Amino acid sequence: MKILVVGGGGREHALCWKLARSRDVRKVYCAPGNAGTATVAENVPISATDIEGLRNFAELNSIDLTVVGPEKPLILGIVDTFEARGLRIFGPSAEPARLEGSKVFSKELMAAAGIPTAPFRVFNDSDSALEHLRGRSFPCVVKADGDAAGKGVVVAKDLEEASAAVQAMMVDRVFGASGDRIVIEDCLVGEEASVMAFVDGRTVAAMVPIQDHKRIGEGDTGPNTGGMGAYAPVPSLTPNQLDQIVKTILQPAVDTIRETGIPYRGVLFAGIMLTPDGPMCLEFNCRFGDPETEVALPLLETDLCDILKAVVDVRLDEQPVEFADRAAVTVVMAAGGYPGAYRTGDVVEGLDSVSRLDAVEVFHAGTSLGEDGTVRTSGGRVLTVTATGADFSEARTRAYEGVGRIHFDAAVHRRDIGWRAMGARS
Repeated sequence: MKILVVGGGGREHALCWKLARSRDVRKVYCAPGNAGTATVAENVPISATDIEGLRNFAELNSIDLTVVGPEKPLILGIVDTFEARGLRIFGPSAEPARLEGSKVFSKELMAAAGIPTAPFRVFNDSDSALEHLRGRSFPCVVKADGDAAGKGVVVAKDLEEASAAVQAMMVDRVFGASGDRIVIEDCLVGEEASVMAFVDGRTVAAMVPIQDHKRIGEGDTGPNTGGMGAYAPVPSLTPNQLDQIVKTILQPAVDTIRETGIPYRGVLFAGIMLTPDGPMCLEFNCRFGDPETEVALPLLETDLCDILKAVVDVRLDEQPVEFADRAAVTVVMAAGGYPGAYRTGDVVEGLDSVSRLDAVEVFHAGTSLGEDGTVRTSGGRVLTVTATGADFSEARTRAYEGVGRIHFDAAVHRRDIGWRAMGARS
């Protein structure tokens, strides 16, 4: 098989790395890719949002299966475009991808499906939103409806912060049309977990639960990021709770979407809060998470290509999905200044040294090859260093050993990835 992976970050490097090891895969392409994907795939200079260009490439090169990494091309309808030409592609079509593309659509679907989530209200104008804030308790969460590059959610501790969020989204339009509508909801309390699942429109096969670290600073402080590290499994999420999440959150979402006439096929990602009242859904994403994918795939024992084909062919119920009884930890190395304005063009050193470590993989998130052949930084999140081990402690030690061997100017990383798991084990 010839596979095309769409995207150019750490998630896509992990997908290419895993698919290149599949017994039925003879060639992997990545569009546009990065310096890391170039080591396991052939990079193709086509943007992830150039739907027509990607379709033409798939047709001209007889691609057997396209795997979409980022949410943007899914929301733009890449699956619909490919399927209209008879091309096999892994991911949800544009309508169900609105689960990520629209916070309003997502929350209203949760309500219709009876999925446990925070009480919420939708607002179409700033005046009514501000009036609502003046009569409610805090903290609360303010969400822009549309895509906001991961920055459209504000946890407001008081009226001043919440009002400022409404002003920014709806009046100042810092996120453009994404702020035309907003959701204001209660703030849930507990530990968060990421639960991704393979879905073929009917069957739901959950992956190993993962805990991400969104804040830039130790102890979950500072601004939100795309994710500074993650680990699995999550000690605070029991197997019974995972079953409950599948039964009360993931499966009802899949069933409700199917009733609209357009089944959900691909990866369904539920952001979960483990509250005193049980698991509740914070949000849905319509794709593999990042950096969650860099944790999940090293633990996946089943051939990934077999799973993807089973989803596309709607026979996931016949396909085992098994993960190793081990632990994985990934640490993100970011460019100086991230998540604000960050440096680019710095030389990355030490990658060869890390490649000699046992059970450690470095997935490139924001890198490019310089004219002199050196690996250079090109994004905010530069590398995700992932290690596996017999237990959490071993995996974590290996991951940080890998981080310690890599250098680029002004690099930043968190030194406490997995701190909640360490507390659970003390």
